[in-house]
Amino acid sequence: EQRELIEAQVKTLHQEGQLQEAAAVAVRGYGPEILGFLMALMRDEQDACDVFSQFSEDLWRGLEGFRWQSSFRTWAYTLARNASHRFRRTHGRARQRQVPLENDKIVHDVAHEVRSATLPFLRTEVKDRFASLRDTLTADDQTLLILRIDRKMSWREIVEVMNPEMDDAQMKARAAMLRKRFERLKMKLKEIAEREGLLGDEQG
Repeated sequence: EQRELIEAQVKTLHQEGQLQEAAAVAVRGYGPEILGFLMALMRDEQDACDVFSQFSEDLWRGLEGFRWQSSFRTWAYTLARNASHRFRRTHGRARQRQVPLENDKIVHDVAHEVRSATLPFLRTEVKDRFASLRDTLTADDQTLLILRIDRKMSWREIVEVMNPEMDDAQMKARAAMLRKRFERLKMKLKEIAEREGLLGDEQG
C-alpha cells in the first residue's frame, strides 16, 4: 500500500509538471531501500553513498522523460544499478564530470536527509550470515539475489531492472533464463555454505 501511494503521488506530481516535488517524493519514499540495495551491492559505505548521490541526480535529470512504461520503483532500481556500473568503470570519478543542475537543491537536500536517516540503521542491522558468500558472486548475480530475495520483485520487474528496452517476448525469455540462473545460484550458495559449515542446525 505504501508503494502504491508513492507511485500515485509521484505520478500525479509528474503529470502536473511539478518535477522537483515528484523527485523529492520519489527519493524520500524509495531512497532508503535503494541505499540499502547499494550498500549490499557495493560493500563499502562511502562508495554506496557516492553512487546514491549519482542515482539521485540521474533520477532528477531523467524524470521529465520518464514515460511510465514500468513502475517508478523499477525504474529507480534501474537507475541505481546503472549508476553503480558507471562508478565501477570509472573508479569513482564519474561524479567529478557531472555538471550540477540548476534548481536541484531540493533533490540534493532530500538525498542527504535519506542518507542521514538510513545509514545508522544499515550500520547496526544484523549482518546476513551469508553476506560473505555473496561477495564471491558477480555484480549481476548479487543483483539478482537482492532483487528476488530481499526486494521480492517479480521476474518481470527484475528483467526491467537488469535488461531494460526489451519487448514482451524478449522479457518472457529473459525471465525464464533468470529463473534458471537463480536456482543455480541457490544451489551454489547452499553447497558452499554446507562445505564451510555455515548452515549448522538450521539445515533442513
